[in-house]
Amino acid sequence: MAEKEYIIFYSGDARKRHRHETLKGKVVKFIVQLEIKHEGGWKEVVRYDCAHGYAHRDSYNLRGQYGKEKLSLEFEDALCFADDDIDDNWEVYKREFLKGGSP
Repeated sequence: MAEKEYIIFYSGDARKRHRHETLKGKVVKFIVQLEIKHEGGWKEVVRYDCAHGYAHRDSYNLRGQYGKEKLSLEFEDALCFADDDIDDNWEVYKREFLKGGSP
């Protein structure tokens, strides 16, 4: 099984964590999440993964509460979507998170 993991910093207080595993060229596990540094620690803001056997997105608020949205995508497509979505919208997600928006 091949594994790839990296972190991309957008600013001093915002980063994307990316990790995926492939087997014979097919994505079998992934997680892509936006993290914001807040009150001395890194907090999850948006996370895409397949932890429950299907692709989904978790959106968090400052209290650590989250909402789950199922994605009707294959893991490969969900991984690409997650990377692009966070790259394109991290500033909006950060702003909403810091305003205390609900999940």
